[in-house]
Amino acid sequence: MPEKKSKSARKNKAPIKPDEESTFPIVGIGASAGGLDALQKFFINMPHDSGMAFVIVMHFDPTAKSVMADILMRYTKMEVYQVEDGMEVRPNHVYIIPPNKDMAILHRTLHLYEPVVSKGIRHPIDFFFRSLADDQKENAICIILSGTGTEGTLGFLIKKPFSLNITFSSRDVFYQHLRKVFRTNTRQTCEIKLVDKNKNQFDARLESLAVQDSEGNFSQCRTAITDITEIKKAEDKLQRAHNKLEIQVEERSSELVKANETLQAEIVERKKAEKAEQDTRVYAESIVETLRESLVVLDSQLRVVTANQTFYKTFKVSPEETLNKFIYDLGNRQWDIPELRKLLEKVLPENTQFQDFEVEHEFQNIGHRTMLLNARRIYQSDGGRELILLATEDITEKKKLESQLLRSQRMESIGTLAGGIAHDLNNMLTPMMLSLQTLKQKFTDEQSQKLLNILEQNSRRSADLIKQVMSFARGIEGERKPLRVMHLISEIEKIAKETFPRDIKLQTDIQDDLWTIQGDATQLHQVMMNLCVNARDAMPYGGILSITTSNFFVDKNYVRMHADAKVGSYVIIKVSDTGIGIPPKIMDRIFEPFFTTKDLGKGTGLGLSTALAIVKSHGGFINVYSEVGKGTTFSIYLPAIKTGMHKVVEQQPEMLVGDGEWILVAEDEDSIRDVTFSTLEMSGYKVLMANDGAEAVALYAENIDKIKVVLMDMMMPVMDGHASIRAIRRVNPEVKIIAVSGLTEKDRLAKVADYTNAFLPKPYTAQKLLKTIHEVLSAK
Repeated sequence: MPEKKSKSARKNKAPIKPDEESTFPIVGIGASAGGLDALQKFFINMPHDSGMAFVIVMHFDPTAKSVMADILMRYTKMEVYQVEDGMEVRPNHVYIIPPNKDMAILHRTLHLYEPVVSKGIRHPIDFFFRSLADDQKENAICIILSGTGTEGTLGFLIKKPFSLNITFSSRDVFYQHLRKVFRTNTRQTCEIKLVDKNKNQFDARLESLAVQDSEGNFSQCRTAITDITEIKKAEDKLQRAHNKLEIQVEERSSELVKANETLQAEIVERKKAEKAEQDTRVYAESIVETLRESLVVLDSQLRVVTANQTFYKTFKVSPEETLNKFIYDLGNRQWDIPELRKLLEKVLPENTQFQDFEVEHEFQNIGHRTMLLNARRIYQSDGGRELILLATEDITEKKKLESQLLRSQRMESIGTLAGGIAHDLNNMLTPMMLSLQTLKQKFTDEQSQKLLNILEQNSRRSADLIKQVMSFARGIEGERKPLRVMHLISEIEKIAKETFPRDIKLQTDIQDDLWTIQGDATQLHQVMMNLCVNARDAMPYGGILSITTSNFFVDKNYVRMHADAKVGSYVIIKVSDTGIGIPPKIMDRIFEPFFTTKDLGKGTGLGLSTALAIVKSHGGFINVYSEVGKGTTFSIYLPAIKTGMHKVVEQQPEMLVGDGEWILVAEDEDSIRDVTFSTLEMSGYKVLMANDGAEAVALYAENIDKIKVVLMDMMMPVMDGHASIRAIRRVNPEVKIIAVSGLTEKDRLAKVADYTNAFLPKPYTAQKLLKTIHEVLSAK
């Protein structure tokens, strides 16, 4: 046994542990110096957690110094103590009597006494065994390892003589047997080796039962002993044969065990490798999913292996519509572009890559977009195959900004050139027009007068054209003074009714308390006439020309949606028609100078550019909303002023807030959707967002019990506002719906008028939005 540490600590008093059992066997061991070897073997084979306590009484020379504690702690894990007076006995501990002392036990506490000599001979073992038997009764066990009556004992046994001795190897079994008998009060059996008085060993079976004494306590034990020597011999023979067979089986299966161990080790290593690879894959996928670029991986057959969430979100498709599909078959074959096909089909065979390949295309779910594509070969280690990584970036907005910058620079250059040319042309026209008056007086015949009149008319038209060019190039400063828009519209209405075709119906709607603006009446008259003439030309087969006005307060939210706007009060003049509409592909060019879609000789291309220049010179801006085949609305925003005629209220009206109601907003324009969301959320509402009509219907069906109002844009991909509103009404006929559109004519909303509770025209302010929602929620 290895040597224990902290010997000095082992000689202190045993610490008291209140949770240990209240009763346990105490084994008294008597030995002389000749019994040291037996003690060593005893404790080597004795479990350290048997639940018994051991008290050793050695019969030494009274003058000798005891080193037994130091020796025994090498052979047992139990705590070993040299007894001090008053030391309490605890289970799983060993106690050794000090030299030249007698010892007794009372209530499990050891007491030391000066030695008593009987007939010239000391009997310390006998003295202690008697006290142990009296104090512990059935829990007392006494063992003599060596010695005679002259070596510390008179041969005393517990309670009564017992002529059979227990062999050393069977003592543990015997002690456990006794503990079971007295603890359970049930019949117990065990097999041990005994030595009779003639020192002959034999195998015996003990069958013991605790019995009650006169006081009713189970303090005695009755044991029947059976000699089973012959039975054990037969069992031993059978066991040897069994052991031999087991050895043979073990030898034959050892190779299999080793092979299995090797296989298990390989499995563990493979699992570690798979786990590391899985962790790496998850890490890489996490990075890919956070990228703002749309990524799609193609196999050698150009079928989609995987795509990131940005791809699905950008192109508004699902994994089911994408994975394992041929790239050219996605959507409306929107990727089947000859030049792209040629580039992709070279990536793997020729190990090429391409960068910044620009594609302008009409995509199925997101409309007209400009995409920047990059592709390269990648290698999939686990599958051992080559793939194509195709990255897509939506640069539509970027291209628009670039186009706007170029257009602005081009218009500035054209304006500078036009201003110079107009100045020179005016200088040339002035003498021509002055000479015409002289020539008309000189040549009075009919033919001459006719020619001179034609010349004069064309000269005036040339002068008017030059005036428009000057207006575009420099802006017309003119005389600015307070104006009432209603007077301006009255003049336009009179001219239109007198000159426009009869199949064009004119409608006007002037707000009663319309604010006052400041401007040049002639210039604004020119703007209005230009827009009305364009509206007339857009309705060759008749239609409705509508002019409406209203007061409008532009707040910070509105400014975020319209860069030309500034916070403040405005008067809006809207000129709408039910004509052919403006195609999206030319919408960005309508304000360019000299751009026109009219036939040759019917338009100069300066009308809208001049109108925009005039409005901007008045501090205003123009918005355009058009649907092909349905019509166009031009909204002119002119700043309102404070005058004696009318005091304009410029402070922002008090906002109407919500009380946690759920609002479903369906809008495909990101900027409008984001601003609407933040406005509603800051105003006490909870908001669900949908990018198109189909998503709006699905969201409403999922949240029918929560949503109080649906804010539905009329122009959206996948499913437009008309179809979406009807679908939601079928789900819940009582739902409250607000229709949103850039076309304000109620006639155009007639299809859904019976399905909606209110109409909100674009663009709208936060105050108008919140007021409309409040009115709809409050209505019965």
